[in-house]
Amino acid sequence: MKESQIQAFGRLLKIMDELREQCPWDRKQTLESLRHLTIEETYELADAILENNLDELKGEIGDIMLHMVFYAKIADEQGAFDIEDVLNFLCEKLIRRHPHIYSDTVVKDEEEVKSNWEKIKMQEGRKSILSGVPKSLPALVKAYRIQDKAKQVGFEWENKEQVFDKVKEEMAELQDEIYAETQDQTKIEEEFGDLMFSLINYARFLKVDPELALERTNRKFIKRFQYIEENAPKPLEEMSLEEMDALWNEAKNK
Repeated sequence: MKESQIQAFGRLLKIMDELREQCPWDRKQTLESLRHLTIEETYELADAILENNLDELKGEIGDIMLHMVFYAKIADEQGAFDIEDVLNFLCEKLIRRHPHIYSDTVVKDEEEVKSNWEKIKMQEGRKSILSGVPKSLPALVKAYRIQDKAKQVGFEWENKEQVFDKVKEEMAELQDEIYAETQDQTKIEEEFGDLMFSLINYARFLKVDPELALERTNRKFIKRFQYIEENAPKPLEEMSLEEMDALWNEAKNK
């Protein structure tokens, strides 16, 4: 570690102290008021990663770090803990959860590392292996994390063919509900959820990040739809679906 890195972090802490004392906006903030801003900053960080914009990434990492320091500062003012406590707690946790580095545990691959990680967390007092999945995660991301954690204790399909069979089974059950004589919207929603859960599971077996894949599709759709808007010879409301589809195909070919 370079001395300049330590100095830079100390500079940030000093600025945080000054802002908290002198800036009306910073002085007014609470743990609760910062929460939604932190979530927004996290999504901005995710955008920079997806766009592979390293200049933007540098700034977004800084914004996230500022928020972490901010939370620690507020907690320090309340007499709960300070940034030193946070960092030491983190260091001890990392050492404890990496016995293959800091002890004599032997692992053969990444999967054993993840499995040991979950076992250690249970030893630390967790009552469920799924309790570490944040309740407020977006549903798609949450489903992926739930499945990945269950895998660590062996609750997992043997191969992707079994998972794809499950996808087809869930699709058939959804179709049955859609075309039932008496439609039940609640059951349709339930079967649709089961199908999505199975597709996310299948994505894991294909080593595809479903959130990333869907976001790329979202961006692709936006780009092609905006091409239609920019090249439409008349207002979209006056165009037929066939005319718009022709422009869509132009955008797709380009």
